Amino acid sequence: MLVSYSGYSQNRPRTIVEIRGEQFYINGKPTYPGRYWDGHKIEGLLINSRMVQGIFDDLNAETRNQFGYPDTQKWDPDRNTDEFVRAMELWYRHGLLAFTLNLQGGSPTGYGNKGWINSAFDPKGNLRPDYMARLDRILKRADELGMVVMLGLFYFGQDEHLEDEKAVINAVDNATGWLLRKGYRNVLIEINNECNIRYDHAILQPERVHELIEWVKQKEGNGYRLLVSTSYGGGAIPKPNVVQAADYILLHGNGVEAPARITKMVEQTRQVEGYRSQPIVFNEDDHFGFDQPVNNFVNAIKAYASWGYFDYRKAGEGFNEGYQSIPADWGINSDRKRGFFDKVKEITGGGEN
Repeated sequence: MLVSYSGYSQNRPRTIVEIRGEQFYINGKPTYPGRYWDGHKIEGLLINSRMVQGIFDDLNAETRNQFGYPDTQKWDPDRNTDEFVRAMELWYRHGLLAFTLNLQGGSPTGYGNKGWINSAFDPKGNLRPDYMARLDRILKRADELGMVVMLGLFYFGQDEHLEDEKAVINAVDNATGWLLRKGYRNVLIEINNECNIRYDHAILQPERVHELIEWVKQKEGNGYRLLVSTSYGGGAIPKPNVVQAADYILLHGNGVEAPARITKMVEQTRQVEGYRSQPIVFNEDDHFGFDQPVNNFVNAIKAYASWGYFDYRKAGEGFNEGYQSIPADWGINSDRKRGFFDKVKEITGGGEN
């Protein structure tokens, strides 16, 4: 029996995401309708970018100061979200229809966790109002633009701040209940980013994470439920328990140096026991080379899998580099960012699709 939520505060949603077979639909139409690129079908794909720090904050006073902006030397979570919201229309005009957020973010230095505390949940899994207010601003703008948000709930390096499994389940209930009460229908849930990487709680690890996928599928509001999946680390193929439960399949290309391996990953995923022609989405890949005829992005497209850009600021680079690094410049203001968005526009034909 579905658990239902009522008491909606959101106006009627403008953007409704659905899955029909291998395709994503927005407002009753496949994404990028009728679009082909270089002979390859684009219709139904969900080109995306990893923008997980849109609601970032650091609750640890000892580490917070390292995230100060170049002009003020201070960290400001509301400035971060405001600048994110202002940039979204530019991404959309290039043809980007989706991006990832995470209620526990991602590493604000690209890789690794070193003491910062970034979580929309308190230790018992209750929602922190300031985080959710920032999330609401982003989801509202995405709904206005016609964009989809893949919302991750948990991130390794932060899940340990939830005190036990009961708190994890409480966090899932509170986050999904909030979304359903708000009436947002442009959100896809990702239980956790890279479930096979260093999670403290067993229910967030590969052997049991499908339990939370099924848990979310049992919750309904206003006649619909949230579509849900989880992801694995770079190069990994999802296990049957996740493939059987998930509404869509998430892959990561981190560490996949040969584009041919991207093609093989898609082929192998389609052979996993329980696969039933769900859409396959790379929602994290830190490889670029967008000016080359063969790259990870292009190979995913040719395999009819959606692809997601992951960029962080490398050692010695300036503020304009990298979307995951904090503080973030959310504009398209570096060669890598321009390379990605120019390729998105070339492949998709740009916004208003």
